[in-house]
Amino acid sequence: MPEAPNLKISVIIPALNEAPTISQVISIAQTATNVEIIVADGGSSDGTPEIAKSLGIRVVFSTTGRATQMNAGAAAATGDILLFLHADTQLPQGFDTCARQALAKAGTVGGAFELKIDAPLPSLRLVEKGVKCRSHFLQMPYGDQAIFLKTATFEKIGGFPELPVMEDFEFVRRLKKQGHIDIVPLAVITSARRWQQLGVLKTTAINQTIIIAYFLGVSADRLAIWYKRHKKNFSEYQE
Repeated sequence: MPEAPNLKISVIIPALNEAPTISQVISIAQTATNVEIIVADGGSSDGTPEIAKSLGIRVVFSTTGRATQMNAGAAAATGDILLFLHADTQLPQGFDTCARQALAKAGTVGGAFELKIDAPLPSLRLVEKGVKCRSHFLQMPYGDQAIFLKTATFEKIGGFPELPVMEDFEFVRRLKKQGHIDIVPLAVITSARRWQQLGVLKTTAINQTIIIAYFLGVSADRLAIWYKRHKKNFSEYQE
């Protein structure tokens, strides 16, 4: 497989009160070569920035919002490749080599990884299969799959749209217009907490409703309000 020159990768981690997970996420990313790690903090109050700094990681601060935080991290990055990593998601060993190889392919403008959810529920294996099909056949990986692309491409498509929800969905739609999105045959491991909080079926139903509504023209601001209200209602119902 062709491999790009040893291009520098900037791993950008948007974080908000991620003290329980941030250390392990950073430690795994630090095993790679020619990689810088930037935590883009959105106002944590649990010591997340201090943990990152204690590991020698640069921290940048912005207003709360994943899109805003990722754009702030990208603005501070010095790498040739940007990789956006959720703060509850662990990269696979060799992610750096795989990302460089993917972007060396003719016509490839970006990439992401397969998804593994960190819980032994059979229903989550079905979610993983659905993610695999969507990513490969529709060319639509989501943010929890650690999307990566060259910095020049990121700038060309204008970065992440400043949306309260659906920022990764819209970002990938723009990226697809530039060329092929490669799905690396290694899996990131993401926390199951959002599925466990509301249940797999309810979480999936909410997510699909938001996507359909967005396609039908409902604004991201209205969807964000709806999502927060329904998430709260489901949590209260479970209690």
